[in-house]
Amino acid sequence: MYGLMVTLFVFICALQIISVLLQASKGGGLAGAFGGGGGMGAMLGSRGASTFLSKLTAGLATAFMVLALILSMMSSRGSGESQGLVEQERQSRGSSPAAILPSAPATQPVTPQPQTPAPATEQPKK
Repeated sequence: MYGLMVTLFVFICALQIISVLLQASKGGGLAGAFGGGGGMGAMLGSRGASTFLSKLTAGLATAFMVLALILSMMSSRGSGESQGLVEQERQSRGSSPAAILPSAPATQPVTPQPQTPAPATEQPKK
């Protein structure tokens, strides 16, 4: 059931992207590439295409939000716990991260050695 809902959610997302891109804006949008001004206007009326696309976008946005809420509720019920991942990891480890780290042995400070330039093996040609 959850897989079907996720598939439907992705399908609605793709349809919503397409419907937003097809809407004519001040610059013409992607609808101008397909003859959106004249071809679709004649088929659906002078303002029919823009009204249809805006209603389709609003419907898809509503479906997107409803499905997002449903999927959120389904995933929270499936886990059985209302804890986040950080709290679950903290409980599984049982202590703070600093207590897990090993202590570093005390060492003498290292003094840097002066570097001498390496001798050139080839002479530049004149």
